[in-house]
Amino acid sequence: MSETVNDTAKASLGPLDIGRVMAALPHRYPLLLVDRVEDLILDTSITAIKAVSMNEQFFQGHFPGRPIMPGVLIVEAMAQAAGILAVESLGLAGSGKLVYFMAIDGAKFRKPVEPGVLLKLEVTFVQKRSSVCKFAGRALVDGQLVAEANFTAMIADPPKA
Repeated sequence: MSETVNDTAKASLGPLDIGRVMAALPHRYPLLLVDRVEDLILDTSITAIKAVSMNEQFFQGHFPGRPIMPGVLIVEAMAQAAGILAVESLGLAGSGKLVYFMAIDGAKFRKPVEPGVLLKLEVTFVQKRSSVCKFAGRALVDGQLVAEANFTAMIADPPKA
């Protein structure tokens, strides 16, 4: 019996370095929250990394003496990973299109994220259309879930100057 190639197999990209991340996202320091992509399966999922350093600006005030990454920035990091997934899957790299948050649902924060860890971002498509996409995201440290959220984003042209 001969084996057949599965035509529905998804193309896998990765790892992607910071240059490729920056080509997909318009974010820059201090708000670029994805350092690298470990794996990206087009139209399906992405696994990315944020190296959480004590040098992050937000640790100056959140909180002095007990630095914890703000939950909203953990969700933003998941959303940026989703933006890379959407841009790569929809073939929009270099198009100038932006990925805008539309909704965040069911955000839960399980454990604090402290400096010196690698924050693993796992995001999957829940629904993919040409201009609106839904995602499910998880953030982990050392294999332990620290945060999760579902979110919706819109792909659109940047605002006119």
